[in-house]
Amino acid sequence: MSTNLSRVFVARLLGLDVFDPLGDRLGRLRDVVVLSRGSRGAPHVVGIVVEVPGKKRVFVPMTRITSIDQTQIICTGLVNLRRFEQRGAETLVVAEMFDRRVTLRDGSGDATIEDIAMDQHRSRDWFVSKLFVRRGHSLSPLSRLRRNETMIIDWADALQGARTEPQAATQFVANHEDLKPADFAEALQEMSDKRRFEVASELQDERLADVLQELPEDDQVEILSALDVQRAADVLEEMDPDDAADLLGELPSAQAEQLLQLMEPEGAEDVRRLLEYDEDTAGGLMTPVPVILPPEATVAEALAHVRREELSPALASSIFITRPPLETPTGRFLGVVHIQQLLRFPPFEPLGNLVDKNLEPLSDQAHISEVARTLATYNLNSLPVVNDDGRLVGAVTVDDVLDHLLPDDWRAYDGEAPIRKLGGRIG
Repeated sequence: MSTNLSRVFVARLLGLDVFDPLGDRLGRLRDVVVLSRGSRGAPHVVGIVVEVPGKKRVFVPMTRITSIDQTQIICTGLVNLRRFEQRGAETLVVAEMFDRRVTLRDGSGDATIEDIAMDQHRSRDWFVSKLFVRRGHSLSPLSRLRRNETMIIDWADALQGARTEPQAATQFVANHEDLKPADFAEALQEMSDKRRFEVASELQDERLADVLQELPEDDQVEILSALDVQRAADVLEEMDPDDAADLLGELPSAQAEQLLQLMEPEGAEDVRRLLEYDEDTAGGLMTPVPVILPPEATVAEALAHVRREELSPALASSIFITRPPLETPTGRFLGVVHIQQLLRFPPFEPLGNLVDKNLEPLSDQAHISEVARTLATYNLNSLPVVNDDGRLVGAVTVDDVLDHLLPDDWRAYDGEAPIRKLGGRIG
């Protein structure tokens, strides 16, 4: 039998930088790909999944890895920058093996996989060797005393359940809590439907709402429909009203109405108003909750409002000044104060003195072409939207327009997949 030369635990590798031989950073390790060998032995480690600049995930074969330890990974040769696509026989360690339940062969009960060790043998091939597990419910009274005990066991000392068995997602969510919603959404898209639903179910409502907003509409509908109906309504409440309206617009009318009935009345009212607009209009694109203040408010108050973490940069770029009420639809719209103006005046300056009255608001019925043209003409990040009575009903941001103008599958678009040379010569 081959003698072990090197051993690393996968959880300790997550997020490590991957470099080429010249020290240039290729990307960051996000997962490890293994191939089951059935009764012939432990799974063969065939490669790693690396997140390269542009937030795209690519596959790097283990044959290209020249050094791997707990601080960095070095690869050499050619790396195909085509987006990673999992093949049928492959398993992702982090996405699909962490949190999997196994049965201990010694008869002491079940355990849950929390980490996996892989060894490099003299053949230079890598294989899964050890499992770091947390003991679950046990078969005997004595072993129940050891519940929640952690231990390292050989791969052969555990019986693997079928891939169709339910699987927790605690470890996956914990290991990816640093990811931005868009990057987490991309990781979800690489999973099977079963695993995607399991991970989505593990997320907190606010986190799931942020991630859903970054997914294609078909995936949003599938995940939301798989949730308990009350939880689906709770998640919709956490979404931006315009994104919630877009998602509900993709559902059957009866299902959408049921969810609206379960939402808090205030949030449901915002979404219902958006659903009344045609999707190609300013009203169909806008958010009904921009930053709105009265003319008596001060620069200091405005800066406090735009510092809110939940605001997108586009929404934080402008403060909309209206007469009361300040909730949309507001009192009479007076104008806009741009964030740069706030930085040029003392903290106690009233916003009414800074209003840009030359910026004409958009009608809520304005076509998207007019919206895009106005944003481009005046180099703006957002525009006010008013109804026929001159009341502010929302704001359209540049990212709202881009989302609408880009193809439906723009999140999955990869374009050409060039071969990147990482040292050495081709040929």
